[in-house]
Amino acid sequence: GPVGICAHFPYSRKELFDIVKVKKLKSFPDVLSEVGKGNGCEICKPILASILCGLWNELILDEGRDEIQDTNDKYLGNIQKTGTYSVIPRCAGGDISPQELEDFARIAKKYGLWTKITGAQRMGMFGAERHQLPAIWKELADAGMESGQAYGKALRAVKSCVGSTWCRYGQQDSVTMAVILENRYKGIRSPHKMKMGVSGCLRECAEAQGKDVGLIATQKGYNLYVCGNGGAKPVHAALLGTDLSEEECIKYIDRTLMFYISTAKHLQRTAPWLEELPGGIDYLKKVVIEDKLGICAELEALLEHAHSTYKCEWKEIAYDASHHKKFQQYVNTQENRNTEQIE
Repeated sequence: GPVGICAHFPYSRKELFDIVKVKKLKSFPDVLSEVGKGNGCEICKPILASILCGLWNELILDEGRDEIQDTNDKYLGNIQKTGTYSVIPRCAGGDISPQELEDFARIAKKYGLWTKITGAQRMGMFGAERHQLPAIWKELADAGMESGQAYGKALRAVKSCVGSTWCRYGQQDSVTMAVILENRYKGIRSPHKMKMGVSGCLRECAEAQGKDVGLIATQKGYNLYVCGNGGAKPVHAALLGTDLSEEECIKYIDRTLMFYISTAKHLQRTAPWLEELPGGIDYLKKVVIEDKLGICAELEALLEHAHSTYKCEWKEIAYDASHHKKFQQYVNTQENRNTEQIE
């Protein structure tokens, strides 16, 4: 018989993405009754959760969607070895104000959390109990901060150098460009995590050529690199375009990301996706620059929908008390016990 993602769906992730998009299916039960069988499993549920969010961008903890999420997505934080969670607010482009630094420190002190500057130019709190999360998020939201989605298969961060604002070698304002990119692509669920970087000159301080999307400033604009990554199997990003304007960069990134989101396998980073793409980078150029398949308008519309419907997940939960029960330690009481597992 046909081979699919699991026993409940005889389709690949790409086929399921197209089915959900064309039939406008909005929930896991809808997809299951329309093209699946049985009750689903731990394989197909997170795959459909990612597809549904990638297409419709509705709050992942609403209307039963929390039941099909991975553990980290279910509680909007990465669970640590001690059973506690990390809390990592967004720090777009690594740009942060003194007031935000003060607020972050005050909140971390209040809850007794360990803090660290992460490898992605963000600030992290570690050691939060699950029942504390909505209260911590509310204080962060009240201070103007939002979820950095360090737990999600989504855009993690856009790294930047200080660029032409401060550096005497800078060719373009890399910080502002990084903030623009992060605010445009934040919250969009994808087959795997995505990282970006913007370097203000060829010295490449933001390591843009090792990212899923990277920009390197030139005197005329930016060189755009795609489908690189670090990790266990580092891959150098491929050059998609040279001396591009900001508008051209955003247009080609929009198209590339949605083409990746709509065609990649589940948990496939952009580098192996490009490696498996027939024709590689030359074919990708034809698709997203020359519009060889005639789908660029649709890709742009999908991306624009995801961008325009963005809401901070932490804020949605923090300000809606009906969701707080999901984070209680015990179902029948709000009392708590320290269950941190210290080795």
